[in-house]
Amino acid sequence: MQHMTRFIATSMLIGGTIASHTVLAQEGGGGSAAQANNPLASMTAFNLQNYYIPDLTESDEDANQFWLRYATPFSLGESDWLLRASLPINTFPTAPSGHSETGLGDMNLFASYLFDTGNPAVSFGIGPQLTAPTASEDALGTEKWSAGLVNVLFNAESPKFQYGYLASWQKSFDGEEDREDVELATFQPFTFYQLGGGTYLRSAPIWAYNLENDSYSVPLGAGVGQVIHSGKTVYNIFVEPQFSVADEGPGQPDWQIFFGLNMQFM
Repeated sequence: MQHMTRFIATSMLIGGTIASHTVLAQEGGGGSAAQANNPLASMTAFNLQNYYIPDLTESDEDANQFWLRYATPFSLGESDWLLRASLPINTFPTAPSGHSETGLGDMNLFASYLFDTGNPAVSFGIGPQLTAPTASEDALGTEKWSAGLVNVLFNAESPKFQYGYLASWQKSFDGEEDREDVELATFQPFTFYQLGGGTYLRSAPIWAYNLENDSYSVPLGAGVGQVIHSGKTVYNIFVEPQFSVADEGPGQPDWQIFFGLNMQFM
């Protein structure tokens, strides 16, 4: 069980990197309802997001990961960037008896350079990421420092249908020697279809591959969201069940429910 717990902590580290695909809203191509799911929009945001996993592979246990996320734009000279900080509160099984531990997980920082695509409806960014071993308990994190890159594309040329991807890679470079090294590659395709009135359909699963032990998870998701404008704040509420279509290794979600509230400040 300890091995499985460590794998969960490693694989769910991905969430800090790429799970906040519905973070910000901006003016521009596609309208604010369409742009509410743009991960590169240049606005400040605070998000509350949660993954509940009722069933883990090779186990009857469940798990949960609740994310606190903050994003803000900044400039370096004439270049535009977006900084995002993500901190999870993890609940992972730690013993065959069904006991679970809850506490802070590993913090992730991501800075994306925003390219000028010449089209306000198309966003493209790339930048470094850093994950720090901030877990309050050993079983809730990797006990490793990791660094890597993230690349994002978001296309909102259509007011009805938006799509894109987020690709991520990170590798450990320091930390506790008795813990498994970290090297994760992920790809997140996302699509959003606007129904009108701020309501939209969504799919944004995270496909993850652990290069250290060849474990992987390939879920598919389908959900619904609602964008609400109130004063200078945009609220984005969503729920998306996700089901595994291929996986390998212990501690992978057979299925999970991803839901959250994203607040964007204009």
